Amino acid sequence: MPRKKSEYFDKLETMSPPEREEYYSRKLQQQVKYAYDHAPVMRAKFDQAGVRPDDIRTVKDLEKIPITHKDALIELRKANPPYGGLLGVAPKKLEKIFMSPGPIYDIQPLDDSFYRRFERVFYAIGFRKGDLVVNCMSYHMVPAGHWIDKALTMFGATVIPMGVGNTELQIQVLRDMQPTGWIGTPSFLMIIFNKAEELGYDVRRDFALRVACPHGEMGGAPMRQIFEEKYGIACSDIYPTADVGVVGYECRHKGGLHIPEEMLVELVDPNTGKQVAPGEAGEVITTPLDSTTYPLLRFGTGDLSSYVEEKCPCGRTSPKLSRVLGRVGDAVRVRSMFIHPRQTKEVVARFPAISRYQVIVTRPQFRDDLVLQCEMCETTVDRQKLTTEIKQTFQDLCRINLDRVEFVASNTIPEGAKAIIDKRIY
Repeated sequence: MPRKKSEYFDKLETMSPPEREEYYSRKLQQQVKYAYDHAPVMRAKFDQAGVRPDDIRTVKDLEKIPITHKDALIELRKANPPYGGLLGVAPKKLEKIFMSPGPIYDIQPLDDSFYRRFERVFYAIGFRKGDLVVNCMSYHMVPAGHWIDKALTMFGATVIPMGVGNTELQIQVLRDMQPTGWIGTPSFLMIIFNKAEELGYDVRRDFALRVACPHGEMGGAPMRQIFEEKYGIACSDIYPTADVGVVGYECRHKGGLHIPEEMLVELVDPNTGKQVAPGEAGEVITTPLDSTTYPLLRFGTGDLSSYVEEKCPCGRTSPKLSRVLGRVGDAVRVRSMFIHPRQTKEVVARFPAISRYQVIVTRPQFRDDLVLQCEMCETTVDRQKLTTEIKQTFQDLCRINLDRVEFVASNTIPEGAKAIIDKRIY
Protein backbone atom coordinates (compact mmCIF):
# COMPACT_ATOMS: atom_id res chain seq x y z
CA MET A 1 0.00 0.00 0.00
CA PRO A 2 1.43 3.42 -0.90
CA ARG A 3 2.41 5.60 2.02
CA LYS A 4 0.59 8.84 2.65
CA LYS A 5 2.53 12.05 2.19
CA SER A 6 1.58 13.01 5.74
CA GLU A 7 3.69 10.13 7.08
CA TYR A 8 6.92 11.93 6.12
CA PHE A 9 8.51 15.09 7.38
CA ASP A 10 9.46 16.14 3.83
CA LYS A 11 10.12 14.74 0.36
CA LEU A 12 13.84 14.21 1.03
CA GLU A 13 12.98 11.13 3.07
CA THR A 14 11.78 9.24 -0.03
CA MET A 15 14.49 10.15 -2.54
CA SER A 16 15.39 7.51 -5.12
CA PRO A 17 18.94 6.07 -4.94
CA PRO A 18 20.22 8.30 -7.80
CA GLU A 19 18.60 11.35 -6.23
CA ARG A 20 20.13 10.53 -2.84
CA GLU A 21 23.59 10.00 -4.33
CA GLU A 22 23.38 13.36 -6.13
CA TYR A 23 22.09 15.02 -2.96
CA TYR A 24 24.92 13.66 -0.80
CA SER A 25 27.60 14.67 -3.33
CA ARG A 26 26.23 18.18 -3.75
CA LYS A 27 25.79 18.83 -0.03
CA LEU A 28 29.16 17.27 0.79
CA GLN A 29 31.00 19.50 -1.66
CA GLN A 30 29.33 22.57 -0.16
CA GLN A 31 30.15 21.51 3.40
CA VAL A 32 33.77 20.66 2.61
CA LYS A 33 34.36 24.04 0.99
CA TYR A 34 32.73 25.85 3.90
CA ALA A 35 34.80 23.94 6.48
CA TYR A 36 38.02 24.63 4.58
CA ASP A 37 37.28 28.33 4.23
CA HIS A 38 35.98 28.99 7.76
CA ALA A 39 37.46 26.47 10.25
CA PRO A 40 41.28 26.80 10.56
CA VAL A 41 41.75 23.28 11.96
CA MET A 42 39.86 21.73 9.05
CA ARG A 43 41.99 23.72 6.60
CA ALA A 44 45.15 22.52 8.36
CA LYS A 45 43.94 18.92 8.25
CA PHE A 46 43.43 19.19 4.48
CA ASP A 47 46.78 20.85 3.92
CA GLN A 48 48.67 18.27 6.00
CA ALA A 49 47.03 15.46 4.00
CA GLY A 50 47.80 17.19 0.70
CA VAL A 51 44.09 17.40 -0.13
CA ARG A 52 42.15 20.29 -1.65
CA PRO A 53 38.37 20.81 -1.27
CA ASP A 54 37.90 20.09 -4.98
CA ASP A 55 39.32 16.59 -4.37
CA ILE A 56 36.26 15.66 -2.31
CA ARG A 57 33.42 15.01 -4.77
CA THR A 58 31.76 11.85 -3.43
CA VAL A 59 31.32 9.94 -0.18
CA LYS A 60 34.19 7.62 -1.15
CA ASP A 61 36.49 10.63 -1.46
CA LEU A 62 36.06 11.32 2.26
CA GLU A 63 38.67 8.63 2.91
CA LYS A 64 41.28 11.23 1.88
CA ILE A 65 40.50 13.30 4.98
CA PRO A 66 41.91 12.13 8.35
CA ILE A 67 39.34 11.20 11.02
CA THR A 68 39.01 13.44 14.09
CA HIS A 69 38.24 11.62 17.35
CA LYS A 70 37.06 12.90 20.73
CA ASP A 71 40.52 12.91 22.30
CA ALA A 72 41.76 15.05 19.42
CA LEU A 73 39.03 17.62 20.12
CA ILE A 74 40.32 17.95 23.68
CA GLU A 75 43.90 18.46 22.51
CA LEU A 76 42.84 20.95 19.85
CA ARG A 77 41.06 23.05 22.45
CA LYS A 78 44.07 22.98 24.74
CA ALA A 79 46.30 24.13 21.90
CA ASN A 80 43.91 26.83 20.68
CA PRO A 81 41.36 27.64 23.38
CA PRO A 82 38.46 27.75 23.72
CA TYR A 83 37.11 26.33 20.42
CA GLY A 84 40.20 24.65 18.98
CA GLY A 85 39.97 26.34 15.58
CA LEU A 86 36.73 24.50 14.80
CA LEU A 87 34.31 27.39 15.03
CA GLY A 88 32.88 28.39 11.66
CA VAL A 89 31.24 31.66 12.71
CA ALA A 90 32.23 34.73 14.70
CA PRO A 91 32.15 33.97 18.48
CA LYS A 92 29.90 36.99 19.12
CA LYS A 93 27.12 35.28 17.12
CA LEU A 94 26.92 32.30 19.49
CA GLU A 95 23.82 31.96 21.68
CA LYS A 96 24.79 29.29 24.25
CA ILE A 97 27.94 27.43 25.25
CA PHE A 98 28.03 24.11 27.11
CA MET A 99 30.82 22.08 28.65
CA SER A 100 31.57 18.39 28.30
CA PRO A 101 34.34 16.66 30.28
CA GLY A 102 37.77 17.34 28.85
CA PRO A 103 36.89 20.14 28.94
CA ILE A 104 35.18 20.43 25.57
CA TYR A 105 33.20 23.61 25.06
CA ASP A 106 30.19 22.65 22.96
CA ILE A 107 28.24 25.39 21.26
CA GLN A 108 24.56 25.87 20.42
CA PRO A 109 24.37 25.54 16.61
CA LEU A 110 22.82 28.44 14.77
CA ASP A 111 21.75 26.35 11.77
CA ASP A 112 18.02 25.66 11.47
CA SER A 113 18.75 22.46 9.55
CA PHE A 114 20.60 21.12 12.62
CA TYR A 115 17.29 21.15 14.50
CA ARG A 116 15.46 19.78 11.48
CA ARG A 117 17.24 16.51 12.16
CA PHE A 118 15.53 16.41 15.56
CA GLU A 119 12.23 17.33 13.92
CA ARG A 120 12.55 14.28 11.65
CA VAL A 121 12.91 12.18 14.80
CA PHE A 122 9.85 13.72 16.41
CA TYR A 123 7.71 13.25 13.32
CA ALA A 124 8.82 9.67 12.66
CA ILE A 125 8.17 8.69 16.29
CA GLY A 126 4.70 10.25 16.29
CA PHE A 127 4.97 13.74 17.76
CA ARG A 128 2.81 16.36 16.05
CA LYS A 129 2.30 20.10 16.22
CA GLY A 130 0.38 21.09 19.33
CA ASP A 131 1.75 18.28 21.50
CA LEU A 132 2.66 19.17 25.08
CA VAL A 133 6.03 17.49 25.69
CA VAL A 134 7.97 16.93 28.92
CA ASN A 135 11.70 17.26 28.25
CA CYS A 136 13.64 15.29 30.88
CA MET A 137 17.06 15.62 29.26
CA SER A 138 19.55 17.57 31.32
CA TYR A 139 19.69 21.33 30.93
CA HIS A 140 22.73 21.76 33.18
CA MET A 141 25.88 22.60 31.20
CA VAL A 142 25.19 19.89 28.60
CA PRO A 143 23.52 20.49 25.23
CA ALA A 144 20.89 17.73 25.12
CA GLY A 145 18.08 19.49 26.98
CA HIS A 146 18.57 22.79 25.19
CA TRP A 147 18.86 21.27 21.70
CA ILE A 148 15.70 19.21 22.10
CA ASP A 149 13.88 22.15 23.68
CA LYS A 150 14.63 24.42 20.73
CA ALA A 151 13.84 21.74 18.15
CA LEU A 152 10.48 20.93 19.79
CA THR A 153 9.56 24.61 19.77
CA MET A 154 10.49 24.95 16.09
CA PHE A 155 8.48 21.79 15.43
CA GLY A 156 5.36 23.39 16.89
CA ALA A 157 5.17 21.61 20.26
CA THR A 158 4.93 23.19 23.71
CA VAL A 159 7.76 22.21 26.06
CA ILE A 160 7.75 21.56 29.82
CA PRO A 161 11.49 21.82 30.67
CA MET A 162 11.64 19.38 33.58
CA GLY A 163 15.22 18.15 33.30
CA VAL A 164 16.26 15.23 35.51
CA GLY A 165 15.47 14.33 39.12
CA ASN A 166 12.64 15.16 41.56
CA THR A 167 10.51 12.14 40.73
CA GLU A 168 7.39 13.14 42.65
CA LEU A 169 7.33 16.56 40.95
CA GLN A 170 7.62 14.77 37.61
CA ILE A 171 4.56 12.70 38.54
CA GLN A 172 2.62 15.79 39.61
CA VAL A 173 3.28 17.46 36.25
CA LEU A 174 2.25 14.34 34.32
CA ARG A 175 -1.01 14.28 36.27
CA ASP A 176 -1.80 18.01 36.36
CA MET A 177 -0.67 19.12 32.89
CA GLN A 178 -1.61 15.93 30.99
CA PRO A 179 1.32 16.13 28.53
CA THR A 180 1.05 13.92 25.45
CA GLY A 181 4.78 13.43 24.86
CA TRP A 182 7.92 12.67 26.86
CA ILE A 183 11.69 12.72 26.11
CA GLY A 184 14.46 11.48 28.39
CA THR A 185 16.33 8.31 29.33
CA PRO A 186 14.49 4.96 29.56
CA SER A 187 15.64 4.25 33.11
CA PHE A 188 14.31 7.58 34.36
CA LEU A 189 10.88 7.03 32.80
CA MET A 190 10.82 3.59 34.42
CA ILE A 191 11.63 5.19 37.79
CA ILE A 192 8.81 7.71 37.31
CA PHE A 193 6.24 5.05 36.41
CA ASN A 194 7.29 2.71 39.23
CA LYS A 195 7.02 5.53 41.75
CA ALA A 196 3.67 6.64 40.33
CA GLU A 197 2.30 3.13 40.79
CA GLU A 198 3.63 3.02 44.36
CA LEU A 199 1.63 6.20 44.99
CA GLY A 200 -1.53 4.61 43.61
CA TYR A 201 -1.63 6.05 40.10
CA ASP A 202 -2.74 4.12 37.03
CA VAL A 203 -0.39 5.29 34.26
CA ARG A 204 -2.84 4.55 31.44
CA ARG A 205 -5.81 6.14 33.24
CA ASP A 206 -4.25 9.08 35.07
CA PHE A 207 -1.66 10.24 32.52
CA ALA A 208 -2.15 11.27 28.88
CA LEU A 209 1.19 10.18 27.39
CA ARG A 210 0.80 8.66 23.94
CA VAL A 211 4.32 9.01 22.48
CA ALA A 212 7.80 9.02 24.01
CA CYS A 213 11.45 9.08 23.02
CA PRO A 214 13.29 7.20 25.81
CA HIS A 215 16.88 7.13 24.55
CA GLY A 216 20.53 7.67 25.43
CA GLU A 217 21.22 4.39 27.25
CA MET A 218 22.61 1.08 26.14
CA GLY A 219 20.05 -1.64 26.80
CA GLY A 220 17.03 0.64 26.52
CA ALA A 221 15.07 -1.58 24.11
CA PRO A 222 13.49 -3.85 26.79
CA MET A 223 12.24 -0.80 28.66
CA ARG A 224 10.76 0.75 25.50
CA GLN A 225 8.95 -2.54 24.91
CA ILE A 226 7.46 -2.38 28.43
CA PHE A 227 6.33 1.21 27.90
CA GLU A 228 4.54 0.18 24.72
CA GLU A 229 3.00 -3.10 25.86
CA LYS A 230 2.13 -2.24 29.47
CA TYR A 231 1.33 1.44 29.18
CA GLY A 232 0.30 1.86 25.54
CA ILE A 233 2.89 4.57 24.76
CA ALA A 234 4.49 4.57 21.31
CA CYS A 235 8.27 4.62 21.82
CA SER A 236 11.26 4.85 19.50
CA ASP A 237 15.00 5.18 19.96
CA ILE A 238 17.32 7.97 18.85
CA TYR A 239 21.11 7.99 18.47
CA PRO A 240 22.65 11.41 19.22
CA THR A 241 26.09 12.65 20.23
CA ALA A 242 27.00 15.90 21.98
CA ASP A 243 29.41 16.74 19.16
CA VAL A 244 27.24 16.47 16.06
CA GLY A 245 23.63 16.00 17.20
CA VAL A 246 21.28 13.32 15.83
CA VAL A 247 23.00 10.52 13.91
CA GLY A 248 20.08 8.05 13.66
CA TYR A 249 16.49 7.44 14.71
CA GLU A 250 13.87 4.69 14.70
CA CYS A 251 10.62 4.88 12.77
CA ARG A 252 7.56 2.99 14.02
CA HIS A 253 8.79 -0.26 12.43
CA LYS A 254 11.97 -0.32 14.57
CA GLY A 255 14.05 -2.09 11.96
CA GLY A 256 17.17 -0.01 12.46
CA LEU A 257 18.18 3.62 12.82
CA HIS A 258 17.41 5.86 9.86
CA ILE A 259 20.19 8.35 9.12
CA PRO A 260 18.76 11.89 8.78
CA GLU A 261 19.14 13.53 5.40
CA GLU A 262 21.31 16.28 6.94
CA MET A 263 23.88 13.74 8.19
CA LEU A 264 26.39 11.66 6.25
CA VAL A 265 27.60 8.49 7.97
CA GLU A 266 30.50 6.22 7.00
CA LEU A 267 31.33 2.90 8.61
CA VAL A 268 35.08 2.41 8.60
CA ASP A 269 37.72 -0.04 9.72
CA PRO A 270 39.00 1.45 13.01
CA ASN A 271 42.56 0.46 12.11
CA THR A 272 42.72 1.86 8.57
CA GLY A 273 40.05 4.54 8.39
CA LYS A 274 38.79 2.97 5.15
CA GLN A 275 35.10 2.37 4.51
CA VAL A 276 34.01 -1.22 5.15
CA ALA A 277 32.04 -3.38 2.74
CA PRO A 278 28.23 -3.74 3.11
CA GLY A 279 27.32 -6.09 5.95
CA GLU A 280 30.55 -5.51 7.87
CA ALA A 281 30.74 -3.75 11.22
CA GLY A 282 32.73 -0.55 11.43
CA GLU A 283 33.21 2.61 13.44
CA VAL A 284 30.51 5.24 12.94
CA ILE A 285 32.13 8.30 11.31
CA THR A 286 29.89 11.34 10.96
CA THR A 287 29.96 14.40 8.71
CA PRO A 288 27.07 16.81 9.26
CA LEU A 289 25.98 18.32 5.95
CA ASP A 290 24.27 21.28 7.56
CA SER A 291 26.75 22.90 9.93
CA THR A 292 28.14 26.39 9.48
CA THR A 293 28.55 26.92 13.23
CA TYR A 294 30.74 23.86 13.84
CA PRO A 295 31.86 22.43 10.47
CA LEU A 296 33.39 19.18 11.71
CA LEU A 297 34.29 16.70 8.97
CA ARG A 298 34.75 12.97 9.62
CA PHE A 299 34.14 12.91 13.35
CA GLY A 300 34.83 9.47 14.85
CA THR A 301 32.12 8.64 17.38
CA GLY A 302 33.93 5.59 18.78
CA ASP A 303 30.75 3.53 18.30
CA LEU A 304 30.63 0.34 16.25
CA SER A 305 27.64 -0.43 14.05
CA SER A 306 26.66 -1.90 10.68
CA TYR A 307 24.28 -0.98 7.88
CA VAL A 308 20.79 -2.47 7.68
CA GLU A 309 20.49 -3.35 4.02
CA GLU A 310 16.83 -4.33 3.60
CA LYS A 311 14.26 -1.69 2.65
CA CYS A 312 12.16 -0.25 5.45
CA PRO A 313 8.38 -0.80 5.35
CA CYS A 314 7.90 2.84 6.33
CA GLY A 315 8.99 3.85 2.82
CA ARG A 316 11.92 6.01 3.88
CA THR A 317 14.88 5.40 1.59
CA SER A 318 17.63 6.69 3.86
CA PRO A 319 20.45 4.33 4.88
CA LYS A 320 19.90 2.67 8.24
CA LEU A 321 22.25 1.62 11.02
CA SER A 322 21.83 -1.38 13.28
CA ARG A 323 22.00 -0.79 16.99
CA VAL A 324 25.35 0.22 18.45
CA LEU A 325 27.36 -3.01 18.64
CA GLY A 326 30.17 -1.83 20.90
CA ARG A 327 32.87 0.76 21.35
CA VAL A 328 36.26 1.53 19.88
CA GLY A 329 38.62 2.66 22.62
CA ASP A 330 38.12 2.93 26.35
CA ALA A 331 35.23 5.38 26.86
CA VAL A 332 32.00 3.86 28.21
CA ARG A 333 28.48 5.30 28.01
CA VAL A 334 26.67 5.24 31.37
CA ARG A 335 23.19 6.72 31.80
CA SER A 336 23.55 8.76 28.59
CA MET A 337 26.96 10.19 29.59
CA PHE A 338 30.40 9.02 28.44
CA ILE A 339 33.07 8.25 31.04
CA HIS A 340 36.68 8.13 29.90
CA PRO A 341 39.61 6.61 31.84
CA ARG A 342 41.29 10.00 31.62
CA GLN A 343 38.50 11.45 33.77
CA THR A 344 38.57 8.68 36.38
CA LYS A 345 42.34 9.03 36.65
CA GLU A 346 41.89 12.73 37.38
CA VAL A 347 39.36 11.92 40.11
CA VAL A 348 41.55 9.39 41.87
CA ALA A 349 44.66 11.56 41.57
CA ARG A 350 43.07 13.91 44.10
CA PHE A 351 43.09 11.19 46.77
CA PRO A 352 46.63 10.00 47.60
CA ALA A 353 45.27 7.37 50.01
CA ILE A 354 44.05 5.32 47.01
CA SER A 355 46.70 3.01 45.56
CA ARG A 356 44.67 1.23 42.86
CA TYR A 357 41.15 1.64 41.55
CA GLN A 358 38.68 0.35 39.02
CA VAL A 359 35.28 1.57 37.90
CA ILE A 360 32.73 -1.23 37.43
CA VAL A 361 29.54 -0.77 35.38
CA THR A 362 26.73 -3.32 35.71
CA ARG A 363 23.01 -3.31 34.95
CA PRO A 364 21.22 -5.50 37.51
CA GLN A 365 17.74 -4.38 36.39
CA PHE A 366 16.80 -1.37 34.28
CA ARG A 367 19.39 1.07 35.54
CA ASP A 368 23.16 1.30 35.13
CA ASP A 369 25.00 0.69 38.42
CA LEU A 370 28.28 2.56 38.77
CA VAL A 371 30.80 1.49 41.44
CA LEU A 372 34.32 2.71 42.18
CA GLN A 373 36.45 0.00 43.78
CA CYS A 374 39.51 1.24 45.67
CA GLU A 375 42.57 -0.33 47.20
CA MET A 376 44.06 1.83 49.96
CA CYS A 377 47.69 2.58 50.75
CA GLU A 378 46.60 4.16 54.05
CA THR A 379 44.49 2.25 56.56
CA THR A 380 43.77 5.04 59.01
CA VAL A 381 41.67 7.30 56.78
CA ASP A 382 38.06 8.14 57.62
CA ARG A 383 36.36 6.02 54.95
CA GLN A 384 32.94 7.57 55.38
CA LYS A 385 34.33 11.06 54.85
CA LEU A 386 36.51 9.85 51.97
CA THR A 387 33.49 8.24 50.30
CA THR A 388 31.57 11.51 50.44
CA GLU A 389 34.51 13.44 48.98
CA ILE A 390 35.10 10.89 46.21
CA LYS A 391 31.45 10.90 45.18
CA GLN A 392 31.37 14.69 45.01
CA THR A 393 34.60 14.86 43.00
CA PHE A 394 33.40 12.14 40.63
CA GLN A 395 30.17 14.08 40.06
CA ASP A 396 32.09 17.31 39.46
CA LEU A 397 34.59 15.85 36.98
CA CYS A 398 32.63 13.06 35.30
CA ARG A 399 29.17 14.67 35.45
CA ILE A 400 27.51 11.53 36.72
CA ASN A 401 26.78 10.10 40.19
CA LEU A 402 28.58 7.09 41.62
CA ASP A 403 26.25 4.58 43.24
CA ARG A 404 28.87 3.27 45.65
CA VAL A 405 32.50 3.44 46.64
CA GLU A 406 33.81 0.02 47.69
CA PHE A 407 37.07 -0.43 49.58
CA VAL A 408 38.63 -3.76 48.61
CA ALA A 409 41.60 -5.74 49.92
CA SER A 410 45.10 -5.23 48.51
CA ASN A 411 45.82 -7.06 45.24
CA THR A 412 42.11 -7.43 44.48
CA ILE A 413 42.58 -5.19 41.44
CA PRO A 414 45.30 -6.58 39.13
CA GLU A 415 48.24 -4.32 38.36
CA GLY A 416 47.71 -2.64 35.00
CA ALA A 417 43.99 -3.47 34.95
CA LYS A 418 41.64 -1.39 32.79
CA ALA A 419 40.31 1.69 34.56
CA ILE A 420 36.70 1.02 33.51
CA ILE A 421 35.10 -2.42 33.20
CA ASP A 422 31.70 -2.74 31.51
CA LYS A 423 29.99 -5.91 32.73
CA ARG A 424 26.55 -5.12 31.30
CA ILE A 425 24.85 -7.74 29.13
CA TYR A 426 22.15 -6.62 26.71
